[in-house]
Amino acid sequence: MPTNYYDVLGVSRNADQKDIKKAYRKLARQYHPDLNPGDKKAEKKFKEINEANEVLSDSENRARYDQYGDSWKHADQIQKSANGAPFRWSAGRGGSFDDADFSLFGSVDDVVGGLGGVFGGGRRRRSGRSHVDVQVDVTLEEAFAGARRQVNLPSGTGTRRIEVTIPAGVKTGSRVHVAVDKDTQLFLRITVTPHPRFQREGDNLYTDVDVPFEDAILGGDIDVRTLKGKLRLKVPPESQTGQKIRLAGQGMPSLDDSGARGDLYVTLRPVLPKRLANEERELLAKFKALRSDSKSAKPEKSE
Repeated sequence: MPTNYYDVLGVSRNADQKDIKKAYRKLARQYHPDLNPGDKKAEKKFKEINEANEVLSDSENRARYDQYGDSWKHADQIQKSANGAPFRWSAGRGGSFDDADFSLFGSVDDVVGGLGGVFGGGRRRRSGRSHVDVQVDVTLEEAFAGARRQVNLPSGTGTRRIEVTIPAGVKTGSRVHVAVDKDTQLFLRITVTPHPRFQREGDNLYTDVDVPFEDAILGGDIDVRTLKGKLRLKVPPESQTGQKIRLAGQGMPSLDDSGARGDLYVTLRPVLPKRLANEERELLAKFKALRSDSKSAKPEKSE
């Protein structure tokens, strides 16, 4: 059954980016794998939430989804076909390829295979040139650093294998063009798989980090994982749950602006201590008493 991204996030079709972001963050926290260890349903839901957010938080992808529904990744093919070839599209949102004429895409023998089962696509030939579309799944780490893949292309003698480069900064919906030779043009259609630790919005990344109770109150240094490695983060005194710290330039590289990078936003999650020693309980009891005394000492506001 087709997935409705708006229903996944629980927002209306006319929701603005603020509403989408708010709904996504609430659901991502609820179904995060770290909070639901071993729960396959929660893991599946988390992936659906991330996929929906990646599409709806990007204005270009959202516009394609609103027009073509579950076939939004093939929008370019549909538009090109509609401009000069027999292609029938069922009007309205949430459409499908059921009413399309696939004469341009060749026979079933033109289907493209790929390494590890993550590639799938089709070939169409126009004016003697072969256009091959291949679906490629990459991890967030691969989207961050760039990646290489082996792709099997159909040829007159069977198949030939080529290595392609996926540039850093790609996102779900990106379309990478590879000129194989004068007769063959390859188009990689990218899907970035959800990550258990990082959420992506454009070129920015978001992550939650547990902070020891004492560091949240008094301040301290903690380790934070980024896609490049660990960083030492200074936690300010009296940090609150949900407080964000921006790490400039620690997000995703920009596909459109060479050298530019997004930011990493770290959300602090203070962790209450367990299994307290007697001395710790006594100190906390004194702390509680001091706080109570300070509150009672404050004069009441007159009406």
